[in-house]
Amino acid sequence: MTDPSADHYALTDTFASRRYFAKFQSIMQHMLRVAGVMEVEGHLTREEVKILAGYAVNLTYTFQALSWKYLLVGRETGRFFGSLMVDGRDSGFPVAAELMTMANDAQQAQTHLAGMPSVEEHKDRMVQTILSDRSLPTKLQFSLSQRLYYEELLRGNLFWVRNDAQAEWMSDSAGRRKFRLHWATYDSQVNLPVIYIMEVEDSGREALPRDTRRWPEVQAHLSAQALGGLKLVTIARGFDEDFDDLHPKRLRRFHLGPMYSHQYTRQSGPMRDVLSEAKAPEGQDWAMVWTEEELLSDRVIEEKAGWFSKVEREVFALDPMSGQLPDMGATRTSRSMILPQRPYQVLEEHDPPGLGGVRKFVVSAGGRVLQY
Repeated sequence: MTDPSADHYALTDTFASRRYFAKFQSIMQHMLRVAGVMEVEGHLTREEVKILAGYAVNLTYTFQALSWKYLLVGRETGRFFGSLMVDGRDSGFPVAAELMTMANDAQQAQTHLAGMPSVEEHKDRMVQTILSDRSLPTKLQFSLSQRLYYEELLRGNLFWVRNDAQAEWMSDSAGRRKFRLHWATYDSQVNLPVIYIMEVEDSGREALPRDTRRWPEVQAHLSAQALGGLKLVTIARGFDEDFDDLHPKRLRRFHLGPMYSHQYTRQSGPMRDVLSEAKAPEGQDWAMVWTEEELLSDRVIEEKAGWFSKVEREVFALDPMSGQLPDMGATRTSRSMILPQRPYQVLEEHDPPGLGGVRKFVVSAGGRVLQY
């Protein structure tokens, strides 16, 4: 493993790479349990949990694909194929370029697989190499790992740099349809997955998902505005102004990460010292933070649109504390964290400033998730 003190570094050690992927797959499983806890307490609805869980599963499949791609990293395979690049400073996640390359590989996966031996042929050849040549079949192992990588890409359901908006019907009220839209991106500025959920009222003649004119425009608009640097109120107002018959009532954004690990990341802040002192065993040296922003419509006003018509415009409720704090462009913002027991104990002992208002979910030795 090259110097993790650099902003971006390569995982060039075989075992470090495999532990890294195992860590993330475990974290994603714990995040699913957190979503269940938040549903029970009423913070999320069942439909919202399904959306967030779907993206978490897609992230798991993405990590699984990358783990096959880099399974033999650090081994002599007779072919240089690089190593996973990790953002060790800002996020702890792979850099966005890894997902971009993976998307390109997915377009050519069928072609690659057509020229490769099957999984069973690989296994037979490996057995023959071991028995006949009395040597490790490293090159065959590499070839098999690449086949499994392309097979994973063909299965789909992965988390891409851009995941276009999907629509779910919610209700009909007062002659208007209400939909829940959700989409996601992998923010290339900070290398973090970001999920958006918007509740919108539709006063158009045709239901939004079936409208062959509006729906592609909405998807393109939302993907273009899915930038972590944009405030929610900027995104919502832009949507409201561009689509006169669509009325955004609630917009939420979930930033997944950063992931902290004393072994893999070098972020600044109190969590670095907590993990350093905890000296947690392998598999428990991590903490995952996520941020939720929410913007609500406060009321509706009418504006003139031409000579004889008017359109509705939303007035959004902003944080009443924004006068004393930096303007976040949201009605409310909250942060949460999930971490194993040992790092949590050190965190509670030190009680560092800035983390008192963060909701904490703790993973017990048995895998249960408890909220503190």
